[in-house]
Amino acid sequence: MPEWTRDMVEERITEAAAVLRRLPPVRVAGYFGTWPEIQRTAKELAAAAPTPMRLPPPSSAAISRMEEVITWNRFLERDDAHLMWARAEGGSWKELCYRFGISRPTAHRRWEYALSVIVWRLNGREVHHRRGRRFVVARAG
Repeated sequence: MPEWTRDMVEERITEAAAVLRRLPPVRVAGYFGTWPEIQRTAKELAAAAPTPMRLPPPSSAAISRMEEVITWNRFLERDDAHLMWARAEGGSWKELCYRFGISRPTAHRRWEYALSVIVWRLNGREVHHRRGRRFVVARAG
């Protein structure tokens, strides 16, 4: 497989967040109703709020890729992993800055660093604790 890049990792993380959104909701097992469905008239159906459309469930290959991406969290520190997932889920920088209590440039640097650490680890390199964040980001490609 070719060397991983930040763009490839970002694409996979974004895809994993989308797959998580498409999974069916978790329900409590054992509870169900035995009543028949209510037969609604055309007038009631027209007055009712439209039901939201859902995308079909993801394929098994997409779920496998998502599970692989979730294991990448072990490469990151807790705060960096939370920031990475919040951004992948579509959070704006403004929301993330408020949530994490950091400035916009700091949030972007941490996001880039998280992606770079994952790239380093996927390419078989170890991130030494004495290396600065800028060094890791510059060399991740």
